[in-house]
Amino acid sequence: MTILVTGGAGFIGANFVLDWLAASSETVVNLDKLTYAGNLETLTSLQNNANHVFVRGDIGDLALVESLLQTHQPRAVVNFAAESHVDRSIHGPGEFIETNIMGTFRLLEAVRGYWSGLPQEEMHPRVKPENDKHLTQSSFRFLHVSTDEVYGSLSKDDPAFAETHRYEPNSPYSASKAASDHLVRAWHHTYGLPVLTTNCSNNYGPYHFPEKLIPLMIVNALAGKPLPVYGDGMQVRDWLYVKDHCSAIRRVLEAGRLGETYNVGGWNEKPNIEIVQTVCKLLDALRPKADGTHYSSQITYVTDRPGHDRRYAIDARKLEQELGWKPAETFESGIRKTVEWYLANPQWVSNVQSGAYRDWVQKQYAGADRKP
Repeated sequence: MTILVTGGAGFIGANFVLDWLAASSETVVNLDKLTYAGNLETLTSLQNNANHVFVRGDIGDLALVESLLQTHQPRAVVNFAAESHVDRSIHGPGEFIETNIMGTFRLLEAVRGYWSGLPQEEMHPRVKPENDKHLTQSSFRFLHVSTDEVYGSLSKDDPAFAETHRYEPNSPYSASKAASDHLVRAWHHTYGLPVLTTNCSNNYGPYHFPEKLIPLMIVNALAGKPLPVYGDGMQVRDWLYVKDHCSAIRRVLEAGRLGETYNVGGWNEKPNIEIVQTVCKLLDALRPKADGTHYSSQITYVTDRPGHDRRYAIDARKLEQELGWKPAETFESGIRKTVEWYLANPQWVSNVQSGAYRDWVQKQYAGADRKP
């Protein structure tokens, strides 16, 4: 059997593909546009793996997606493909609308056409080959990976986001992801497409592109650069180790109820400044500075992001109670593994820092104007 993974060269998608192929002999067809955050170097270990078929392309290319579906006949599509950085969406929302909304729409249409052509029932046991898992409309799945940011912002005392929380997106990024979630839901209720949706909290871990908080702090700290923290640094996020997220997606794909949404979180609510300080302390221990000073001296407060959500928190009890999933990592174990990975992989970091990313970051954080 085969699954189609879109966005499988990005941070979460690549980790998912690596974990999937480490545990399964099932083929993965990996479709990725290879924008600035898509990185084939992350998938180097799969170069000689016949079960990994990489295709460079866009989920919005209807003809390409239709061809892949007909050629490879996947039993499932897992959609990671998205523009995903809030800051970039503020400065250039057009790409987010095109990829996250229009791209998802075209992907859904290609998948709907493929799914509608599948047999409706299982083959009769007397004509079905032994141990054959025959692909039918009822066995097919479309799993859409989304974010907790679609729910908006919480105050300090609000309960965590449950799946029933109303959508209140506050950035172009979260609005585009909310729209894509609604499209997926509508294609299930209108056309019967067998869909599943996951909304995750902030991921961290290996192969994370260094524009996001944790890898940016690690990379800047080691380079002796400022560690930019928005506003007062007290914005709270729930942190989820990326490999725990991958295991949750596998579980939802295996046993999730059709049409349902499952929130995936790590039960790790922490303010951003605490995250930065934790990274600094780990680097002090694992890679102490030659002059004996602490990495925390590089923390620099910058003007807050426009419309910055104050708090996110995920209630993952539905996933835990219905499907028996729980995160394997605590924040303490996950963040240490993450820092150790970046210290052990400087060449990967150097390669992804080149070109457009480096220029963008230098421009974005040129206004580091306040010290703690």
